[in-house]
Amino acid sequence: LVGDTWPERGSKRTADGGPHPDMQLNLIGARFSRLVADDDAHRALAGDQLHLDLDLSEANLPPGTRLALGTAVIEITDQPHRGCAKFVDRFGAAAARLVNSPEGRALHLRGVNARVVVGGRVRPGDRVAKVAGSADRAEGAGDR
Repeated sequence: LVGDTWPERGSKRTADGGPHPDMQLNLIGARFSRLVADDDAHRALAGDQLHLDLDLSEANLPPGTRLALGTAVIEITDQPHRGCAKFVDRFGAAAARLVNSPEGRALHLRGVNARVVVGGRVRPGDRVAKVAGSADRAEGAGDR
C-alpha cells in the first residue's frame, strides 16, 4: 500500500521481528467503525487501511478467501486482529470488550488481516467481490 508503513513495522509474531507477511493490510467493517467512532475523522484512528461495507465474519470470509478490490486482489489470513490498548484509548473499554468477546471475534468486529496477492489500484467506492473458489486455496495449496 503506497504510503503505508507496513514494511518498516516489526512484528512480535515473526522470528526475526520483521514485518509479518500475513498482516500487510488491516480491514475493518465500515458499519462497525461508524458505530464506535464519533465522526469520520475519529474512524481513521482505528488504524485500518480499508473500511469495507462487507460481512467480515469468519463464516463469510474464512482464511484463504480472496477479495478483488479495484484492480488488486488480497487474501484474508489467519492472523488475528484484536482490540489493543490503542483501541481502548481511542474507542473505549466497552468497544474493546465487545470486539474481544467470543461473538465479536467470530464476527471479526475488530476486523481482519490480509496480504496482497496482486498489487493494483484501489479507490474509494470501488466494488469489492469475493474471488470464486478462493477459500479452497488455503495455506499450503501451492499458490502463495
